[in-house]
Order: sequence, then structure tokens, then C-alpha cells
Amino acid sequence: MPEPTFEELIDAMKAAAGILQESEIEFVLSGGLAAWARGGPKSEHDVDIFIRPRDAEAALAALEQAGMRVERPPEGWLYKTWHENGALVDLIFSPAGGPITNEFIERAPVSEVMALRVKVSTLEDLMTAKLLAMTEQEPDFASVLEWARALREQIDWDEVRVRTEASPFARAFFTLVEELGVVERSAV
Repeated sequence: MPEPTFEELIDAMKAAAGILQESEIEFVLSGGLAAWARGGPKSEHDVDIFIRPRDAEAALAALEQAGMRVERPPEGWLYKTWHENGALVDLIFSPAGGPITNEFIERAPVSEVMALRVKVSTLEDLMTAKLLAMTEQEPDFASVLEWARALREQIDWDEVRVRTEASPFARAFFTLVEELGVVERSAV
């Protein structure tokens, strides 16, 4: 199946966000669309919505009731839903860095994204989640490098370093971006 267009992702994000807001389920827009909303490159992969684990079933049910196709993959840390246009919306409740908490949701500022007011992941949370999600099977630095280049002045890199210090992929990322001159070497 071909990747959705940016416009299809925006339509899917708006639909899912509207459904969750109507259902009074708190969420945070994350992933590529959150990076884009903060000045990063356009995303054309999927929509990432972070929710607390306790809200996951209710969110999935609300989206399904609204006509979205849903799936409970065996991984156990996310649910997948598809907008009628084919765009994928991931409901992520327990990413590699740990379950989504009240604190995670509370620290996300409300922003206007394509005329919709939603909570958008902090860049530190965004970079941390992306770096901690890297594995030997998927050591893809492409998007995180794009985000680093586009958003570098807005990110508290020392915070991201501390939060990801246990990850060999994050250490490799910092070596790479420091050598490329994208991020200054840590003073810590």
C-alpha cells in the first residue's frame, strides 16, 4: 500500500483528534506530525497519538465506533487504526521509554495544528521516544537526523542525552550529530 500524502495524514489526524476530544480522552500528538507542527519537515508516514494505558481501550472503541478500522497488534504497546483514506493512526500507550503518564500529557503544550487545538509533544519527549524506540532490527536514523537539523535550536539536548543515556543507539546518534556539527558537544 502506498504511503499516504501529507494531506491524507492531516485529514486522519483531524478526524482522530476530533473523535478523541468529543470522547473526552486526553492525548498528545507526537511523531512526525508533532515535529512538523514545531517547524520540522513534512511527515508522510503515519499519525502518532500518545495516550495513557488506561485510556487505550476507550480510545480504540471511540475510533472504531466512528468508522475507523482498528487492530490490536500482538506487540502490546500500541493499537492501530486506519482512516477511511487509508492513513494509519497509531494509538501509542506504552512506548520504549515507558507508559504514557499524566505528567507526559500535562507537559505537552496546546498548539494549533491545521486549525485544530491539540496537545503536541515536547521536542525533548519526541526525540527521546524516537531514540529509545531504535532497535537492532530498525536502526534508522533518517527521521531523527532530519528533526535534529530542522529543530536543533528548540531542543534541550542535555535533557535528551540524560533521558536516553542507556541506549547505544542514542549514544551513536549523538556522536553522529556532534561530528556533523548539528548539535554541540555536551558540556555535561
